[in-house]
Amino acid sequence: MEKNRKNGGAGAEDSFRERTHALCVAPMMAWTDRHCRAFHRSLAPHARLYAEMATTGAVLHGGAERVLAFDERERPLAAQFGGAEPGDLARCAALAAERGFDEVNLNVGCPSSRVQRGAFGACLMLRPKRVAACVAAMRDAAPVPVTVKCRLGVDDHADYGFLRDFVGHCASAGAGTVIVHARIAVLAGLTPAQNRSAPPLDYERVRRLKRELPFLRVVLNGGLTTTAQVHDALQWADGVMIGRAAYRNPYWLAEVEHRLFGTALPNGPHEALARHLDYVEHALGAGARLHDVTRHMLGLFQGVPGARAFRRELATAGRVPGAGPETLQAAAELVAQAA
Repeated sequence: MEKNRKNGGAGAEDSFRERTHALCVAPMMAWTDRHCRAFHRSLAPHARLYAEMATTGAVLHGGAERVLAFDERERPLAAQFGGAEPGDLARCAALAAERGFDEVNLNVGCPSSRVQRGAFGACLMLRPKRVAACVAAMRDAAPVPVTVKCRLGVDDHADYGFLRDFVGHCASAGAGTVIVHARIAVLAGLTPAQNRSAPPLDYERVRRLKRELPFLRVVLNGGLTTTAQVHDALQWADGVMIGRAAYRNPYWLAEVEHRLFGTALPNGPHEALARHLDYVEHALGAGARLHDVTRHMLGLFQGVPGARAFRRELATAGRVPGAGPETLQAAAELVAQAA
C-alpha cells in the first residue's frame, strides 16, 4: 500500500475506496447465503458481496421471495443469475433491482455439468451474441449496473483473442464491469472442483485485457489467497474478487479490508466474533437455527490453538434444537482456554 501513498499523497484507504469493486467476495453455491454475507459484511464493511447464483427458473417459478431475500446491512450487494434466455434474465434483473440489489451479474463461468445441461454458465462463452443479447435485455429491464463473470476461455477456445472478442461483445451490450476467473473452463473431463485448480492461472492475460480495454472495469478472480497478491493485482486491476480463501479463513478478509481501506481491524478473532453477536441474536430471533448461522464462522480461528475444538463444538452443540448465542460463546471459550 505504500506505493499508493508515495504516488498520490492520499492514503491507501482513499485510493481504494473510490473503486466500487476494489474488494469483492465471490458468489459461492451453498455457501454465500444471507447469514454468510452478514458475517462477511461485519468483517469487511467496504466489500461488495455477491449472493450465490440463482437460476432464472428458481427465481421465476415461485422462489423470488426466498431466493432474493437479504438484510439491508448486506449492501452493497449483487445478485448473480444463471440463464440463457434474455427475457427470463430481464425479468430476474428487474425483480432484483426492485428488491434493492445494487448490481445484477450474469454467470458465464460455471463449468458444472448441471449448468451445462441448462445451456448456461461457462458454455455460454461459446455464444457471445446470445450473451450480448442477455446483457442488453437485463440493462433495459433494471436501473442498476449489469456485470458479467466469465473465464479466460472454454476448452479449445483458449487464446487471448477469444477472450478479448467475448468481453468486447459484453461491453458493447452495456456491461461496464467484467469479472474474470483467470482460468480456462474445461467442460469435459474435469469436475467443478478440479476446474478451480486447473488449468493454471493466467493473470497476465487478464492484465492485458485491462490494458487493451481501459474503459472497462476489470476485476480479477481466482487463486487470490494472500494480502500481497491482492495488493499486486490492484496495481493494475480495478478490483479483486476472493472466494474460498475468505470463506475458509474469514479473519483474513478483515485483514484485507484493513489494508485496503484503513478500517479498524478487530483485535483478533474473538473480537470479530463479539462484533457479530448482535446479528446472530437477530437471526435466531427471526427463526434461524444456530447451525445455519454459525456454519459460516467455522474458519474464524483458522491457525489458532483450539480452532479444532471450536469447530467441533459448533458442529455438534450448534445443531441441538434451541441452541443459542451461549453455545457460540462456549465454543469460543474453548479457544481461549487453549491459548
